[in-house]
Amino acid sequence: MLVTLAALLAAALAAGLVVGPSALGPGEALRALLDPGAAGPAGDIVRRIRLPRVAAAALVGASLSLAGVCFQALLRNPLADPFVLGISGGAALAGVAVLSLGAAIGAGAGLVPIAAFAGALGATALLFGVAGWRGRLSATTLLLTGVVFNAFASAAIVFLASLGGLSEGTSIFLWLIGTLAAAPPQLLAALAGLLAAGLACALPLARALDLLALGEDGAAQLGVAVERTKRLVLLATALVVGGAVSVSGLIGFVGLVVPHALRLLFGPDHRLLVPASVLGGGAFLVACDTLARTLLPGRELPVGAITALLGGPLFLVLLRRQGGRGFLP
Repeated sequence: MLVTLAALLAAALAAGLVVGPSALGPGEALRALLDPGAAGPAGDIVRRIRLPRVAAAALVGASLSLAGVCFQALLRNPLADPFVLGISGGAALAGVAVLSLGAAIGAGAGLVPIAAFAGALGATALLFGVAGWRGRLSATTLLLTGVVFNAFASAAIVFLASLGGLSEGTSIFLWLIGTLAAAPPQLLAALAGLLAAGLACALPLARALDLLALGEDGAAQLGVAVERTKRLVLLATALVVGGAVSVSGLIGFVGLVVPHALRLLFGPDHRLLVPASVLGGGAFLVACDTLARTLLPGRELPVGAITALLGGPLFLVLLRRQGGRGFLP
């Protein structure tokens, strides 16, 4: 099954390199990719434009999907994802603050990724402070705190956007919808490093996530260090989400839909579900970004609009198929 998902990701990456406003044949794109000395438009298009973009889409999709599968197991809630918990909202609020007030405080748009990353960590610190102030990280309080913080972040973003004026309006809009058009290539290595760190944390805890999905008391009786596991997973996913949002802005539904769909296909075992979510999330976002670049001739849509248009109906279909049964075991 993982081999099938890896093949889907490879196919999505290949399609992303070949398909675009400038038509290239598969052989032409492959030669431009494999031959660093290839000159001409094909070499520039494939290596300088499309390759960094499909790589960014794969890494961001994998990061969001990894965070989603971890949050859903941790909170035993099928609606838990980086957006519901407010981590993406914190990153967006900090990024929009730089976009709208950057000139006034002497900060350029180049600081947006750093600000978004710091915002994600700040939101996580808030969750720790409110939901874990008695030494025990309450899943219910964690979820409610995230919902409340999201509402606050949304209101603050609207306020900052109003202060920013019309000149920054387009940048703020694209940031809030989510786009990979301006993904900084120099951040891809850092994003890959954060994703690897998140995987290195989640995979050894896969068995603990299985048991936590059954209930905290039962997991503790079976030897899981519940509080330590929750804090480790929350911190690791905050780093992953902060990296993803700093590159792409807010892209919804990837962390919500992809883990659900894969759980239906592969079952609840997180030793399989975690790597499957990484591969599936990467393939899903690469495919969505390719659609965003090519759906309308001469125009490009924000990829966040495509994930919402595809993810919303797909999520409803999954809910319908599940009926009254829970998503988690």
